[in-house]
Amino acid sequence: MNTINVTMDRFQRQSDLIPAGRLSQVSATVIGVGAIGRQVALQLAAIGTPRIQLIDFDTVESTNITTQGYRCQDLGQSKVEATAQSIEELDESIQVTPITDRFRTSVPIGQAVFCCVDSISARAAIWRSSGKQSEFWTDGRMLGETIRILTATQHYGMKQYAETLFPQSQAQTGSCTSRSTIYAASIAAGLMAHQFARWLRDISIDFDMTLNLLAGETAVN
Repeated sequence: MNTINVTMDRFQRQSDLIPAGRLSQVSATVIGVGAIGRQVALQLAAIGTPRIQLIDFDTVESTNITTQGYRCQDLGQSKVEATAQSIEELDESIQVTPITDRFRTSVPIGQAVFCCVDSISARAAIWRSSGKQSEFWTDGRMLGETIRILTATQHYGMKQYAETLFPQSQAQTGSCTSRSTIYAASIAAGLMAHQFARWLRDISIDFDMTLNLLAGETAVN
């Protein structure tokens, strides 16, 4: 029987892509732990983000197993507790703070914020209260197989991002959860994690990226 070498540094293959020293200083907040948010949280844990805050008021339903990557044993649990447990199983050294509630302005946020809520009005409220306090902000939007990732930092994109928060009445019909798949959510989360890695490396971020999987079209600004 082969023995796994547990002494091997699990981060060695990403060491040239994600600066460990910079990452060790960062606390990340994931607001909304649904389709995109759960995948974001797990990817942040996998790359070694040392402190992850999870905010969501919802509980796990059967459809969340198909579209959000939850497990059968998670049914009925709060999404933040179920995701916190998955993170602990991946790396018990990560400090996870689950908050089973809607986002509140009284809750302090980390330097990096991953906004994964499913309505424009919720995004706008979070942004007005806390967005500009973050050093890195990324917002994942998804409907069916169309993904849009918006990213801003203290030095770039803050004003432009605010202009994307149009009234809810002008939003595309349906929420992010009305039509979704686990593969689209995973791709969206990966793109958000990629922008995070760029920021950690002091590489310029892509402010606005849209990917239409069905049409095979990508637009980047």
